[in-house]
Amino acid sequence: MGSDSKRDGGGGGQAVSRRAVLIGGGAAVVGAGVLARDELKRLWWRVPGITKARKEGEIDHAGAEWTAASRANRRLADRPDDYPIDRVVIHVVQGSYPSALKSFKDPGHGAATHYVVRKDGHVAQMIRELDVAFHSGNRSYNERSIGIEHEGFVDRPAGFTDAMYRSSAKLTADICERYGIPVDREHIIGHVEVPGTDHTDPGPHWDWDRYMRLVGDARAAAR
Repeated sequence: MGSDSKRDGGGGGQAVSRRAVLIGGGAAVVGAGVLARDELKRLWWRVPGITKARKEGEIDHAGAEWTAASRANRRLADRPDDYPIDRVVIHVVQGSYPSALKSFKDPGHGAATHYVVRKDGHVAQMIRELDVAFHSGNRSYNERSIGIEHEGFVDRPAGFTDAMYRSSAKLTADICERYGIPVDREHIIGHVEVPGTDHTDPGPHWDWDRYMRLVGDARAAAR
């Protein structure tokens, strides 16, 4: 029994020296100090008045055009170090490409995605992937996902062009490759599938079978 070693008096137990206690305590303090230091290194940029370095115009997806969303529509972060990224959320804007950019640049809009894809396949990046975009209506999903907006309307399937599907699929494949996200419908979802949402996009006419096949093809081609 463990209690035997704690008896007072007889020679059955061995007393722990004060020096050993001090050494053990010191080791614990050092260990805690290392952990605290590592945590501070990870979170230093969260201190008020300090912003982690950003390079204006820097992009995460080759070929994308940088056009910044309003700072009010995203939150500075250091993903995937502080929030692991394991989802891609597909949106349809219910409008045109210019209207999407205009809305996301408006600080009163309250939302923006990381990317916007035009009908001809052109991609705009509006928020860095390391930052949290307010795009899904669910804080946890915002922190863990990257949002891709698409020009068009949920009830107009003709607007989902081949160029759009292919460009978006290449973008999603690139994101999945960078963060080790599985190419499946559990990890690549529509806005409608985000818990608690009241949105219906990308809608019933978004061709998920075609899109997922294109994502898989794009990821395989890039390897």
